[in-house]
Amino acid sequence: MLSRMKKRFTFSAPLIIAGSFLCLISLGTILLKLPIATTTDISWVDALFVATSATTVTGLSVFDPGTTLTLFGELVLLFLIQCGGIGLMTFAVAVLILLGKKIGLQHRIYLQESFSLESIGGIVKLTKLILLFVLSVEALAIILLTLHWIPAYGFGDAFYFSLFHVVSAFNNAGFSLFPDNLMGFTNDPIVTLLLSSLFIIGGLGFVVVVDIFQKKSFHSWFLHTKLMVVGTIGMNIFATIIFFLLEYHNTETIGTMGLFEKISTSYFNAVTPRTAGFNMVDYAQMEDASLLFTMFLMFIGGGSASTASGIKLTTFIVAILSTLAFFRYQEEPVLFGRTIRKETIIRSLAISTVSLMIVFLFTFVLTISERLPLLPLMFEVFSAFGTVGLSMGVTSQLSDVGEVLICIVMFLGRIGPLTLFFILTKPKKVNYRFPYEQVFTG
Repeated sequence: MLSRMKKRFTFSAPLIIAGSFLCLISLGTILLKLPIATTTDISWVDALFVATSATTVTGLSVFDPGTTLTLFGELVLLFLIQCGGIGLMTFAVAVLILLGKKIGLQHRIYLQESFSLESIGGIVKLTKLILLFVLSVEALAIILLTLHWIPAYGFGDAFYFSLFHVVSAFNNAGFSLFPDNLMGFTNDPIVTLLLSSLFIIGGLGFVVVVDIFQKKSFHSWFLHTKLMVVGTIGMNIFATIIFFLLEYHNTETIGTMGLFEKISTSYFNAVTPRTAGFNMVDYAQMEDASLLFTMFLMFIGGGSASTASGIKLTTFIVAILSTLAFFRYQEEPVLFGRTIRKETIIRSLAISTVSLMIVFLFTFVLTISERLPLLPLMFEVFSAFGTVGLSMGVTSQLSDVGEVLICIVMFLGRIGPLTLFFILTKPKKVNYRFPYEQVFTG
């Protein structure tokens, strides 16, 4: 009888991961609604929105965190960002490791699902390496940024600003304590390079970072690591050139800047949509072509098992390679001397299709519930799904219904469309196959 009850209440790893995010969002909502968390009273919907945005490391906000939140509220926000970035399950296992507790099989399965690994072998050791890496990188960045900001803000404020922005950047959150986000630092190469490096590293994926450190040679890296590193470098260079060319004469963004400032700001605009959310220009003033390209970057996102979201860069690359293989009459795409499995191709196509459907559906519903132009609403949905946090300035104009809808998009973007699919369905293995028949396509 006891064993039957145990079976009945055994939850799948995807459900536990999604549930952990919902629990953290609920806790954050309650804490942010406390009178000691804000300087002015905020509604429950606003508290839910910001808690969801922080937990899913998005960065969208219906109010200015630097002026609306108290020190307690900002620390709550920081806690939600850090837990949401590395994953609550990883955080829970870290606590167990610190307490000297044994990590059971169930926890190992949850970690396997969180890091998108094929097996649970060495998962605890990997978790320890990831936590050590996260703390080391954040600590070093806090020291460097504090030293840089001491002349302007004094030691106390410089340290606190550095702590907040480093955690926000590394976890790809995009929350800032400055009213204009990072628009005041367009001519500051230290801030530009340091913070962008943090969210690029965080967006690569923890497994990729560990693989790079453990294997010094490019040829010995996993194919996934090679795709992420080469793809990230290529995408960042390409996007920087595109933004530089599109915005070069736009006086509302980079048109009045010097050449070096134009290049550095274009670089920042190129890397931040995947998926950091910091901004150095007013996106409402950007060219339409730049906005469409930004949505494209937000939809792609960062790497698997990282602090970033979107469909993931490797998903996009596999879809492109599969298309090229089809035109070359190849059964399976080959890259770096390795063949990509059909299961991976189908998974990539499924993720892309479901993600497009989610973005289209919520954009459609928001055009009904909100009295706002289509482009800003579409931009908001892409930003929410990619958990980016960039906005054309319409976040604070959303109705309560609109805020809840964006909350759902942020949640779906963070847990991933396939995680949702596995929660809602029970895949059944069948031992038979129906006969083939031709279906005309194209």
